[in-house]
Amino acid sequence: MESFGPQQLLACYARGVFPMADSREDERIFLVDPELRGVLPLEALHIPRRLARTVRAERFEVRFDTAFDAVVALCAEPTPDRPETWINPAIAHLYGRLHQAGFAHSVECWRAGRLVGGLYGVSLGGAFFGESMFSRETDASKVALVHLAARLILGGYVLLDTQFITDHLSRFGAIEIPRKAYLKRLAAALAIEAAFDQPPLAGAAALQVTSQAS
Repeated sequence: MESFGPQQLLACYARGVFPMADSREDERIFLVDPELRGVLPLEALHIPRRLARTVRAERFEVRFDTAFDAVVALCAEPTPDRPETWINPAIAHLYGRLHQAGFAHSVECWRAGRLVGGLYGVSLGGAFFGESMFSRETDASKVALVHLAARLILGGYVLLDTQFITDHLSRFGAIEIPRKAYLKRLAAALAIEAAFDQPPLAGAAALQVTSQAS
């Protein structure tokens, strides 16, 4: 897949498929088109009370797009509860190029000068495709997700694609929808011009934005 570059990757998202690898060590990339797609409705986001207190307390410094490659690298690292990941060097390189082109973004949680959690994904029209997240401190990736949702709401996004459902995402209100329904939502989202660049928000303000959208 040497000819598979950023434009081809964006075309994949536009038609509802996304790339993965079998493992970090596998150099091959394949495309995934699941029958059931995970989405996190921005208008029905649920933030547990304990997490809301953490967001409001601003335990982490939240930044956007200041360490994209580092976020991808940390998402690719194996951990005790996730010994294998699907992000191989080819995928990391592809998303790095997509970030340089302005289509891929990271949300980062920093503490004492150290990157301790975050996520990255792809922005296209009014859709944001969440790719992966990591956490090296309790709730760091969850805080990143709350701030991502607030930024997407302010920017006019209408679709937050999570690809698959996990227990972690289910707590936020993520649901699975059939492929046909997803493609309909995707088409509507791609017709919208949303803006990822928004002023940074304090924790309380981010919570207010998400609650007003619900």
